[in-house]
Formats: sequence, C-alpha cells, structure tokens
Amino acid sequence: MSDATVTPATIRPSEAEHFGALAQDWWDPKGTSAMLHRLNPVRLAFIRDAVDMHWGGDIEAAQPLAGKTALDVGCGAGLLAEPLARLGAEVTGVDAAAENVAVARLHAEGMGLSVDYRHGELGELGLGTFDLVTCLEVIEHVADKPAFIAQLAARLADGGLMVLSTPNRTVKSRLLLTGAAEAVGAVPRGTHDWGDFITPDELTDLLTAAGLRTGRMKGIAFNPLKGFEVSDDTSLDYILSVTR
Repeated sequence: MSDATVTPATIRPSEAEHFGALAQDWWDPKGTSAMLHRLNPVRLAFIRDAVDMHWGGDIEAAQPLAGKTALDVGCGAGLLAEPLARLGAEVTGVDAAAENVAVARLHAEGMGLSVDYRHGELGELGLGTFDLVTCLEVIEHVADKPAFIAQLAARLADGGLMVLSTPNRTVKSRLLLTGAAEAVGAVPRGTHDWGDFITPDELTDLLTAAGLRTGRMKGIAFNPLKGFEVSDDTSLDYILSVTR
C-alpha cells in the first residue's frame, strides 16, 4: 500500500522499484493508489484523535499541529504528508523511491505547501527528532523490522507521538489483500508478500524492545456499505498510537 523507507540494509531495492514505478499515478484517486486514497480519511481521523488526546489540544482547532514537527516515513508521493502540513506541522517526508519524492515535491509546490521531502535510507539522512512520527503501511515492506523500528524510535522526540499502521498476518488478510485485492486490481500485483505481514503482538514486542510503549490500537476494516472504517476488528489491518 505504501513503500519502504528504512535503515541501512533494510530497504529492498525491488520494493523501491515497484513503488517508484507507480509514482506518476500516485495522486489519481482512481489509479493504482486508489486503495490508499480510500484509506487516507480513516487514517487521518485516527491521527487527529491521537494528536488531540496526546497533547490535550482543542478538538475544534483547524491546526492542532501548529508549532510541531512531523516526520512521515515511507511518504510515497505525499498523500499523508500534505494533510499533516495543513494541520499546521512542519513536515519532513522520507521515501526509498526517488521517483516518489520527485512527484511529491511537485505536487506540494502546486498546492502551495511547504514539505521537506528526502530520498534515501532513514538512518543515513542525518535527521533529528520529531514531535510526531507517522509510518503507515510501510513496515510490511521492510527487510529488517527490528532495525527499522529502532530507527523510528530514534526519530521520536521525548514527549512525542508515533502512529503506525500495517496489515495483520491472518487468513483474512491473505485472502483479501494478497489474493482478491490484487486479482481484481484494487492494488497492483506484487504489492504485498503475506509472509512479511506482522501481527499486533509481534509489532508490540518490537516496539517494547525499542523502548516504546503501545497505546490505542484499532482495526481498519472494510464495510461493503461504508468502505474502510475504524473498527475493533484488527484481522485485516490495524493502526496504533505509540509513545516512549
């Protein structure tokens, strides 16, 4: 669903190539990234709630991230980074595919948004720490998950908030995400390897080992009548907040 931006020895060149080839189509809501476009409002709603709960801000505020820095890891062409900028954050986006970063920069410029996009390995970019770190639909694409989680943890400022999402490794996700979704063209073929999906317990263990603490976790489920929605059902995909 997104591509991988990770620490040294964890980027898979084949993954970067796969998603880089889709860069020009990224912002087309009916194109190869259509599923991400449908997922984005659900993910943004979770992030907004997490931000309000974490910092105790005004839930009616248009820019709850004003004065804060945000890092979106595996940013693709900016589908999440741009809304974070509109919420007031000073945003940095990192991606493994140079093609994605090029498209992201052009799109942000066209929208009048200032986002600092970077291409390359997260651990080699010399970035500091950020108040908010997001990494959505990326962990399933990295080769070395413990190293990747450690790098995410290193980018999180004291008192900061992290939000992660990723598919669960279940029979349901195998049938729907690596089976039906690719068969009908909902996601491009070769996007997912079910064996790389990670369960909530496995991810929690990795986060704990990196000195992080999981908070609220919800499922992202598909409702035939409503589309994607936040749910108590984590069997397909899940999203969670994380603190130090």
